[in-house]
Amino acid sequence: MSLEAIPIHVITHAPSEPGLSGNAPPLLREISELLQRLLDSGESAAIDLSALPLTPADLDWLQAILGAGEIAITLQASGESTLSETACPGVWWVTHRNENGAVTSQFIEVAFIPELAKAHPLDVAIGREQLELLISDL
Repeated sequence: MSLEAIPIHVITHAPSEPGLSGNAPPLLREISELLQRLLDSGESAAIDLSALPLTPADLDWLQAILGAGEIAITLQASGESTLSETACPGVWWVTHRNENGAVTSQFIEVAFIPELAKAHPLDVAIGREQLELLISDL
């Protein structure tokens, strides 16, 4: 049989929904690998979604696939930051906004708790001092 007799069919993997680039699904594999690393070593990691070639539809698709979890944290500092647990514990959707409410960056953070939500030791020391002052006034 000659090579010309072999049928060749070209199959494209075009996005099934308008606006999808196809760049979001591979992130799920990366997130899974980062979760395994978190479990194995306790090492957290972040994926800067703003630095990737993702369309708004890709971000919506990824957010829908990951789902919503039980915890959401809102921080107010030079704009609002939200840290939302996805339906996959250990996977957090982090969005930073400027003073006008425009999104400045978005991350997927794979961690037991997002780094931004952890209290800094100096802040804890100041809090303890304030509590000691309150106690001394009782």
